[in-house]
Amino acid sequence: MTAAPAAPARVRRGGPLAAAGLVAAAVLSFFPLYWMVVVASRTNDVVYRWPPAFLPGGNLGENVRRVLANQDAAILKGIANSFLVAGTITVSTVFFGALAGFAFAKLRFRGRHALLLSILLTMMVPIQLGILPLYIMMIKFGWLNDIKAVIAPFLISGFGIFLMRQYTLQAIPDELIEAGRVDGCSTWRVFWHIVLPGLRPAAGVLGLLTFMQHWNEFFWPFIVLADPGNPTVQISLHTLNSAYHQDLSQIFAGMVIATVPLIVIFILFFRQIISGIMEGALKQ
Repeated sequence: MTAAPAAPARVRRGGPLAAAGLVAAAVLSFFPLYWMVVVASRTNDVVYRWPPAFLPGGNLGENVRRVLANQDAAILKGIANSFLVAGTITVSTVFFGALAGFAFAKLRFRGRHALLLSILLTMMVPIQLGILPLYIMMIKFGWLNDIKAVIAPFLISGFGIFLMRQYTLQAIPDELIEAGRVDGCSTWRVFWHIVLPGLRPAAGVLGLLTFMQHWNEFFWPFIVLADPGNPTVQISLHTLNSAYHQDLSQIFAGMVIATVPLIVIFILFFRQIISGIMEGALKQ
């Protein structure tokens, strides 16, 4: 006698309090972006008025043109450099994180646990403690004022390795790897053709987080890129903000320019990340 199928679990609907909380959280999250656009679309005399204007004005295009024409800030050069820095670090972090994560999760070798522990310990050391040794290394290499000094120290991430290892343990069954070895695949082919496609959800999340982190990075580029003609986008924004007379409308217009690429990238990859996560969940 066959057992009756289990009844599907009921999904509880949120009440008015939960809906109000979600709306409040959404408004508080969106308001800084909205206020940035409001200030960027106004003139300075309106920005300093009280009470402030809460609706966008008609000066956004003029303020953006003034930012682009500012030779000291060189924001277009900063955006190009930030794309190079963030893109290179993202690709390297995702690839080597997936490769090392696969090794720690599925391969057996001597010293595996000690090596993983040493990688985890690097995550507990604040980056500020390594600034002086890194700076001395950049001097020795002759990379000061060179974009390589911003890229090289961050090509591999301990967090990326740990994240990909944990996802590999859960998402890639050992039977799948053994089946690939039975078919004659080498370790590299197992990684490239079997493991790496299964890591797409985690790779998308890690890539997005890494790109956003290094797009917004200010401290290290500010130290090693002393040449004002070769900035990242955050250094360009700092140049706008360090003028003798603070032009808030111009500063916020620069912030709008620097934020648009992040929003575009998030929109382009958000659907892929969500679909990849759902695909991975359905396979479990």
